Amino acid sequence: MDTEVRVKKGEIIDRALRRLKKKLDKEGTLKELRNRRHYEKPSEIKRREAKQRRH
Repeated sequence: MDTEVRVKKGEIIDRALRRLKKKLDKEGTLKELRNRRHYEKPSEIKRREAKQRRH
């Protein structure tokens, strides 16, 4: 994970965290991290991808 957000001088930490979350969401990093949290069998992967294609 090499996403970086620099805090500007005088910037509130909450605003910097919001920028970081938006950046991670845009890159899809959090979504991929959640998907890799547990092992997923190849048959489950195929089933999930087929379901995504239908919707």
